[in-house]
Amino acid sequence: MTFTSPPSLGALHLPDLPDYLHEWALVDVETSGLTARRDRVLSVAVITLGPDGEQTDEFSTLLNPGCDPGRVDIHGLTPERLSGAPTFNQVAERIAAMLQGRVMVAHNAQFDYEFLAHEFARAGLSLPVARRLCTLSLNRQLDPPTTDLRLGTLSTHYGLPQLRAHDALDDTRTLVGILRASLAEAAHLDVPLPLVPCPPRQDAQFTPKPPKASCAYRNPGRVTQGGPLVQGMKVAVTGDTDTGRTELLARAVTAGLNVMGSVSKHTSALVTNDSATGSAKARRALAEGVPVIDERSFLRMLGDVRPGTPHDAPAAVPGPAPETAVLAPASGTALSSAPEPEWEIAPAQGGSASAPVPAQASASAAGSSQPRGAGRPAKAARLPRPTGPLSGRRVLVLGGSHPEAASYRIRVVELGGSAAVNLSASVTDVVVLPGGHQDRRMGRIAQLAVPAHEPDWLDGTVAPYEPGAFHRPHAPQTVPRGGVTDLPALRAGTPLSVTATWGSRTACAIDVVAFVLDDDEQVSFDEDFVFYGAPENPAGTVRLFTGGPAEQTVTIDLAALPPAARRVVVAAAVDGEDTFGDVGPLQVAASWGNVEAPLARATLDAATTERTLLLAEFYLRAGQWRFRAVGQGYDHGLEGLARGYGVDVAD
Repeated sequence: MTFTSPPSLGALHLPDLPDYLHEWALVDVETSGLTARRDRVLSVAVITLGPDGEQTDEFSTLLNPGCDPGRVDIHGLTPERLSGAPTFNQVAERIAAMLQGRVMVAHNAQFDYEFLAHEFARAGLSLPVARRLCTLSLNRQLDPPTTDLRLGTLSTHYGLPQLRAHDALDDTRTLVGILRASLAEAAHLDVPLPLVPCPPRQDAQFTPKPPKASCAYRNPGRVTQGGPLVQGMKVAVTGDTDTGRTELLARAVTAGLNVMGSVSKHTSALVTNDSATGSAKARRALAEGVPVIDERSFLRMLGDVRPGTPHDAPAAVPGPAPETAVLAPASGTALSSAPEPEWEIAPAQGGSASAPVPAQASASAAGSSQPRGAGRPAKAARLPRPTGPLSGRRVLVLGGSHPEAASYRIRVVELGGSAAVNLSASVTDVVVLPGGHQDRRMGRIAQLAVPAHEPDWLDGTVAPYEPGAFHRPHAPQTVPRGGVTDLPALRAGTPLSVTATWGSRTACAIDVVAFVLDDDEQVSFDEDFVFYGAPENPAGTVRLFTGGPAEQTVTIDLAALPPAARRVVVAAAVDGEDTFGDVGPLQVAASWGNVEAPLARATLDAATTERTLLLAEFYLRAGQWRFRAVGQGYDHGLEGLARGYGVDVAD
């Protein structure tokens, strides 16, 4: 593709582009920290634009948060500067009037939206935002040839002046130019705007939740007949108890036990006064053979809990699963179109992960046919940079059936290229399969002079690629399905971001979720399941961000995870009865921070009838964090996936 500067907003025939015309309210906030439920807004700026892109209003102010302003070295807002400023309550109505009836725009919009939502809730008001647009997510779809997607970098790319970074008003003025240029480029590429609906927020959702302390000890296994409790044992309680439930659980936690909200094959004991209660926990305990203890015996045993083994102590037995494992948390039909590794973690009868077993036996336990390549050794060594005739190219495949298009995307990666999911500024080539010429993007592809090839192009001699303006010296590593790569050294205070992207015009609703798993490949407590209904775990180490209808990001503070955390799994689930065969390919990209260029990227599209798909996992191996592109799918829904990892799902 020959790069040309995007047309200015004024050069577009705006009346002919209704999808890009809205009343806009551009926002930037400077805050005392990064956690909206805890930290406060220190300054805010709002600029409104009409559908023609012309500014209609501007407001900015410092705010007195009534607390420590945090990182003064970043925002420069000292207590002295803020002492005479108004409180948020005093300016809330002015801000609300500017936001009312407009699309809220910000760079990393969910951050600004969440902070404003909490401030409005504290003021006893509702945030009057029905939709928001994230310019970070929009530019991630546009994929300009920049080293990162920071506000300053995009400002330079689009030829805009930026005055003072981390100044709310100057950042918002810069955002005005970036929005105008991004809208123009989106129209140029026919990229739909990633507008996110914002339902009314309830005050109860903003109640701060204290983080639950992770159990400091490894799970020693089940209680034996006549044996003692040992620190680290996983204990669940069901039914009525004579002792108040809060007090009973607090005593168990104080004794060093790991109190769980659900029962799995890894539960050490279930405490109940009526084993025939018929509750979901009691039924699961019976099915898994979990020991049952009555309340009186449990209280007596709490007086003599034996010392456990801390998580950070040297392991006496092999702990994490082999690095060639593929997690299979619940029963269902696994993908069979890619080679399986030598070992996988097979689902047990009740749908939870179990210890490593040979892949052939695992496939049988999962109720699926034996995967092609089962039993073959597989190395999980760090992948080299891909080389081949397509090295440096980003190829979009159009047309064909889903399995046919998937096979061509796999071929692109085998030849050293990167398979694109959407048309963007970085697409260098297009492969057109039968029916692809009818794709609505073909007109744009012709206008952009992107080479369009017949399918046999991938089997012939590919001309050497000349990068031109789109050369990225630090292009992300392309990881095939099942591939593993080392992540660079952790950056203090910088979370790992995992962004999942799919077709921008996909009609299906997709939910991206994350599970923080322990030695047993189970969540330590329900809050370690992060999803759309609970987009942040209590400790704030794992968060979910929605950038648009076709993009969601999970951030993971690997350095701050508790010692019990051994692995983080990121998955996706199709909402409703649709399947991933209806969705098509998904792209997963990992980076440090959500504005940096990706470190590794994978395209996963072998799923057909599956409704849930394991996208990626991050695990620690010999002191090194690793990223694996999983691509394992199951026919059950999100509820089955969650139960397989030990999350208590109501019947």
